[in-house]
Amino acid sequence: MPPVRRLAVLSIAALCAACGDDERALTVTATAYTSSPGETDDTPNIAAWGDTLVPGMKAIAVSRDLLDLGLVQGAEVTIEGLDGRYVVLDKMHPRWNQKIDIYMGENVKKARAWGRREVTIRWEGESK
Repeated sequence: MPPVRRLAVLSIAALCAACGDDERALTVTATAYTSSPGETDDTPNIAAWGDTLVPGMKAIAVSRDLLDLGLVQGAEVTIEGLDGRYVVLDKMHPRWNQKIDIYMGENVKKARAWGRREVTIRWEGESK
């Protein structure tokens, strides 16, 4: 490939990479929840979209206003202060805004120890 054409192809590739996804960040209130019968309905291991929650998995529920920001079922986020990536598998009651709920399996003590915190979450979102 001639050098000028190669440069044009590389420039187009760089532009396309820049117009793809970008990292988004948002500070939210973070609480924790478990599969305890007292915290849920009669199907404590089934999330709002029908996903099965299993103790040990890294999952979160999001307030419904965050769905419009791309935090939909299956989206992955990192949470300030926690290791790894968490998957959005549940959604919260419509009364909540800018909030996430971190799944803690059946460990009520751990969920209570987490309490309520302000954290920054990060995820890949589409550029606008």
